Amino acid sequence: MSAQIHVPSVLSRAGAVSALTLAALGGTMLAPGAAPEAQAATSYAGKALNIAASKKGSPYKYGASGPSRFDCSGLTLYSYKKAGKSLPRTAQQQYNKTRHISASSRQKGDLVFFHSGGRVYHVGIYAGSGKIWHSPKKGSWVKLDRIWSSKVYYGRVR
Repeated sequence: MSAQIHVPSVLSRAGAVSALTLAALGGTMLAPGAAPEAQAATSYAGKALNIAASKKGSPYKYGASGPSRFDCSGLTLYSYKKAGKSLPRTAQQQYNKTRHISASSRQKGDLVFFHSGGRVYHVGIYAGSGKIWHSPKKGSWVKLDRIWSSKVYYGRVR
């Protein structure tokens, strides 16, 4: 016999209930910045975003493209591949292959490319609210960060 939880009494004892508590009671939890399930089920970008978020904490390793270690373009390559789309290996090659879009038309799951002097040197997956999932550098790990530069391009995977 399975234990039953009377949700109203649990909620009333808890007082103010956070979104994470509600998600836990419902049996579904998403990492911050992950796309809602409905979006993930209907778009490659949403699926790729959720996959990247699921790799939170995976260590950075130059040249790695998963499943447990990543560099920046390795994370985007892995995430989109698992979502059913192919990307080239490097950040610059990924930029060259995407449909370039404006900041005002960016959506969750689009790629964010950091550039200097016309050269793309870093990529992440847009998570909404000015944040990206990325694998930044040696000694770091896959994480959600604010976009820290105005020198970015946006690209949509076709």
